[in-house]
Amino acid sequence: MNTQPLRFDTKIAVLLRADLESWQRLNVTAFLVSGLGSRVPELVGEPYEDADGVGYLPMFRQPVLVFEGGEKTLRTAHGRALDRALPCAVFTSGLFATGNDRDNRAAVRAVPTAGLDLVGLAVYGPRNAVDKTVKGARMHP
Repeated sequence: MNTQPLRFDTKIAVLLRADLESWQRLNVTAFLVSGLGSRVPELVGEPYEDADGVGYLPMFRQPVLVFEGGEKTLRTAHGRALDRALPCAVFTSGLFATGNDRDNRAAVRAVPTAGLDLVGLAVYGPRNAVDKTVKGARMHP
């Protein structure tokens, strides 16, 4: 059995706006990473099973690192993610007022890229590209 620690050449990062309430941070993180899992299926590992043979859903095969920053940090990271063509999910402040996927998509579609009021961003890609994208953000406490 291989006991060497795994080092991934890719990274999953979530960047949250620092002024969010605790419930908002959890909700935004969950929504953002669901987008990455659907768009990049190789991120998802194998299903789990306990010793009794009960099966569980698969999860990401690597850690999700969560960062926080201010509005400017989010705007800058968003621009960097787009410039690097990294798979990216966004959560805007307007999504807190909607209650379904159709209205969520309409709320984002109604705003030009530069005008998005970002409260969260998730990116995936090569480690160094993701590191450069979230540069200036700090690890979530």
